[in-house]
Amino acid sequence: MKTIVVVGAQWGDEGKGKIVDMLSGDADIIVRYQGGHNAGHTVVIDDQQYILHLIPSGILRTEKVCVIGNGVVVDPAALINEISDLAKKGVMVEKRLFISKNAHLIMPYHRAIERETERQKGARRIGTTGKGIGPAYVDKIARIGIRVADLLEPDIFRDKLSINLNEINYFLESLCKGKGFELEPVYKEYLEYGAIIKGYIADTSCLLNRAIDDGKRVLFEGAQGTHLDIDHGTYPYVTSSSATAGGACTGTGVGPTRIDKVFGIAKAYTTRVGSGPFPSELKDELGARLQETGAEFGATTGRPRRCGWFDAVMVRYSVMVNSISSIAITKLDILDRINPIKICIGYKHGNKVYKDMPSELRALEEAEPVYEELEGWDEPSAGITDINRLPRNARSYIRRLEDILSCRVSIISTGSNRAATITLENPFK
Repeated sequence: MKTIVVVGAQWGDEGKGKIVDMLSGDADIIVRYQGGHNAGHTVVIDDQQYILHLIPSGILRTEKVCVIGNGVVVDPAALINEISDLAKKGVMVEKRLFISKNAHLIMPYHRAIERETERQKGARRIGTTGKGIGPAYVDKIARIGIRVADLLEPDIFRDKLSINLNEINYFLESLCKGKGFELEPVYKEYLEYGAIIKGYIADTSCLLNRAIDDGKRVLFEGAQGTHLDIDHGTYPYVTSSSATAGGACTGTGVGPTRIDKVFGIAKAYTTRVGSGPFPSELKDELGARLQETGAEFGATTGRPRRCGWFDAVMVRYSVMVNSISSIAITKLDILDRINPIKICIGYKHGNKVYKDMPSELRALEEAEPVYEELEGWDEPSAGITDINRLPRNARSYIRRLEDILSCRVSIISTGSNRAATITLENPFK
């Protein structure tokens, strides 16, 4: 296997940062293909914690090359801060990090638009991070976006910015009764950003395809999760990009026939940040226990994550739409000493039981979970690296997930540290 796409099989926060960091040991290039700095991947190495938002997790391995693809929307200030934070921890990215010329920029007015539109939605707000990601993608689709390459051509950048501000200031000032933006301060600020990141900008589609031609191993890193995908997620409570495996192609310029495998990641239970349906959510003491024990707070926002039982309906759907061939189960240790353990195997809405993921929002919002119950385990699984040392009932739980999902489990994470992992099969080998 030379090219592997890693996708989240739930609503994000599945532990992709750790798994990508592990798999990057066997990769030459690690590529981020969608989303913005609304994503947060946490990696713990020798008790040192790294939180990455835009830069792929593979950057923590000093010999690896990392790419931010054209499908990502980039806040240059956030990127520069992330590069600086890594440098303070001894991780240098020069000549190892490349940013697509075709990636779109998040502008300050995107954040203002997002704040205003969320405010006006009232109780129907999506619960975004407020970082301007959605409006940046709106401009991209509307063909008025500003791209990274535009920072290299000041005259073109100025013209695009001037045209955009005329329309945006009307929206903010006349319709939202807010404050608009002046051209010169924004123009100068972003040209300064351009000067700082100029050395990282490249034609990454050519870079990646030539690397594959040369036999290099490429790992494509998704942000968020399948059920936050703009097309296949729990719409409208989704992100603004293609978080599924297909996004790896459109977000990098690498064709689908060049992808060898799709590897999924799912937590041993389920979490969700923000608004939206969550059939297996636990709103009791057990949900609070999972939140506390699992440290379920967003790496980017710090917002608490809602917690619930493993939802096999949604993960099975993810296996299908991504063509996932094997999966990693993370945070198994958080289920230690919980008895019984439940798996959501269906949704009951009215007189109908759904075994497959419904598209109807009402069915998802009003669904009652149909559970299968398993016996828990009292012995600790935390830190175990050998499948044979796992508690018997923990092994039974993993086997049952494989049966329900019709997908084998290749990796089991038993703790946040890189070493706390059971590797049954290396996806690259």
